[in-house]
Amino acid sequence: MHALSLPTWVIHISSVLEWIAAIWFVQQLHRYRPQEGWRWLAWAMLPALVSAMCACTWHYFDNAPRLAWLVDLQAILTFVGNCTLCLAAAWLWWRGRQRYRPDRID
Repeated sequence: MHALSLPTWVIHISSVLEWIAAIWFVQQLHRYRPQEGWRWLAWAMLPALVSAMCACTWHYFDNAPRLAWLVDLQAILTFVGNCTLCLAAAWLWWRGRQRYRPDRID
């Protein structure tokens, strides 16, 4: 646990807690607006949360060489998380645009 300073640990741990809180808030939003696809955004956030957990785990064990695979997993999950978040955000944008089009006749 000596690989990082205390302020750096605070940043790493708060990042994990922020992802957990953000996922929970998006799930709560889904309860009020289920037709909009907010649940997909919450699912899309999970790879980024696991990526942050990989970083904390690797640093917790003093960047042990035997756990170097966590760095690769973190990189892959960061990429996957960015892609899934992009797709979920695009889906929400598209759904909102379809729903509120001014030229749409109901």
